[in-house]
Amino acid sequence: MPFHWPQPPLHVVLVNPEIPPNTGNVARLCAATGSILHLIEPMGFRITNAKLKRAGLDYWDSIDIRVHRDFDSFVAAAAPARLLLFSTGGRQSYLDASYRPADALVFGCETKGLPEALLESHRKAVFGIPMRTDHVRSLNLSSAVAIVVYEALRQINAGKAVP
Repeated sequence: MPFHWPQPPLHVVLVNPEIPPNTGNVARLCAATGSILHLIEPMGFRITNAKLKRAGLDYWDSIDIRVHRDFDSFVAAAAPARLLLFSTGGRQSYLDASYRPADALVFGCETKGLPEALLESHRKAVFGIPMRTDHVRSLNLSSAVAIVVYEALRQINAGKAVP
């Protein structure tokens, strides 16, 4: 069934990703949703990593992937409409965010999350995914990205079938 996706598309941003299979899974999600994947260096792997490629399966030709030397370079190159940051420390729920086409959905690395300076400079745009913290510290990065991307698409009405 064909779907209508937002134009301009969403930007999925991974700041300093460390685990190749997580990034590969996010890349596959971006292929499935037409989102642009931005990777902010330094990364814990090379873009040619076999585990990264395996997790993305044979979808790499369908992924718009862009690597930036730092966060400021990403902002300058992509010029996203807005930045929405996602952190385990976010006090607002991702469900309370109001998503629009061309938003940049920003996620931190698996072990450290987003840099404090970045969170502080965008304090009003930091969101979290509710979870039972008495059992876990955080969700898997690729799971968290999927949860947020599909909520954003739902709000944008991008998932409505095209007749």
